[in-house]
Amino acid sequence: MSESSLPATQAPPPRLRDAWVALTGLSAVFLFEMLDNSVLNVALPSLGRELAAPTASLQWVSGAYSVAFGGLMLLFGAIADRFGRRRIMLVGLVLLAIVSVLTVFVTSVEQLIAVRALMGVAAAMTTPGSMALAFRLFDRDELRVRALTVISTAGLVGLAAGPTIGGFVLAVAPWQVLMVANAPIAAIAFLGIRSGVVADRRADLHHDRIDVIGALLGTAAVVGVLVTPTLFVVGTDTAVAWGAAAATVAAAAAFVVRARTARHPLLDFRLVAQPRVASGLAYKAAAGLAMAALSYMVTLQLQFAWGWTPAMAALGTLPQIVVLLASGRFVGPVVQRLGLDRAAWMSAAAVVGGLAVFALLGRFGYPWILVALVLVATGMRVVGVVAGTNVLRGLPEDRTSIGAALVDTASEIATAVGITATGTILAALVADSITTTTWTPDRLASFQDAMLIAGLTVTALAAALVAVGIRRSRRILITPITTQEPSDV
Repeated sequence: MSESSLPATQAPPPRLRDAWVALTGLSAVFLFEMLDNSVLNVALPSLGRELAAPTASLQWVSGAYSVAFGGLMLLFGAIADRFGRRRIMLVGLVLLAIVSVLTVFVTSVEQLIAVRALMGVAAAMTTPGSMALAFRLFDRDELRVRALTVISTAGLVGLAAGPTIGGFVLAVAPWQVLMVANAPIAAIAFLGIRSGVVADRRADLHHDRIDVIGALLGTAAVVGVLVTPTLFVVGTDTAVAWGAAAATVAAAAAFVVRARTARHPLLDFRLVAQPRVASGLAYKAAAGLAMAALSYMVTLQLQFAWGWTPAMAALGTLPQIVVLLASGRFVGPVVQRLGLDRAAWMSAAAVVGGLAVFALLGRFGYPWILVALVLVATGMRVVGVVAGTNVLRGLPEDRTSIGAALVDTASEIATAVGITATGTILAALVADSITTTTWTPDRLASFQDAMLIAGLTVTALAAALVAVGIRRSRRILITPITTQEPSDV
């Protein structure tokens, strides 16, 4: 009997702790994604020396993963809604474990780039599914929010601890150990999901054909958005960079046309236009845009404008990680008090407000940067959970995986746009490279003016997205989530 035809006989867990096996598996998925990204950055110098990799190749060690991950999420979201979310996630975890072990046999940077691309494929199969399965595990919004908070906390722990873990491991072992470590994490995730999550019911899956043409166009558009900025930054031939930009626009336009004309489109724009879906995606994109721009500009401000060492800059941004980790326990109470929809726009606005604080006041001293970091971290902690929950609430039960993939894709694209917009404005307004320039008072003033313009530009873009989200959410009846009894904890 196929997985999609198996009945889901288990009743939804009445308490969070009743689903600890499933939540352990789902948390391990998100832990892999965040831990993998953070430890890789620490390992780049070591693997670069061992593999004699040029700078451009090292960039693609990271970029190959991101491009495969971002470009394939929509496709695998559609496949999961068609053939089974649990099944696709388990297949992705098996692929992740196998590819992680293959790192041991890597002897060139080209082989490593190929391995990283396959890891990106595995991540595209598994990461969106963690949100979709957690959402479907419970039938109460309050428990869904708390479950997604638990899962995201595991990822944030990996993000915070990754550099430290990576540093200690590299002191006693080769860099391959950091990549192979994904295999046991994948095994834990596999066992937890296989044991704790029931198979999808046939009634909860759709039976439309997969829109292969739409998938190819959508993948090309997303990959173009992620790759094209890099072509401009690394000094690629201008004609090639502009050609890639034109191809990206063409692919995006063709994808829209295909989505509007296909009988069973990969992405049904009528569903995306639903108030909860549209508002949730707008909030998520606004937060991702502001977060990416702030992270990029804070690094430049601390290390270039103020001359801080990398270690001092790391300490300067540490409060953001602390807030992200410590504020998890407050997400549930905040949502209970405000309701999902109000909590979504307020948290997204907090992230945008943090960027505005940095743009306007960051030059006047670190305390203002601290305020900006705390505002953004607090907002991200809430919006990362509630925006995704709202998107899934607004979709039919047979489209939750494509919804989760949409949330992640919106975040990936917004991050790329935030960094690109900021970098382009700075490059246009600051003469010469900021990495080699002599920081005279006049040059510093020019740099700070450029940072102000870049920060306010991205703030305006992000604020516009928040405004779109608020406008769309006005059609939603705002109701608070029923408070859970203490005995349910």
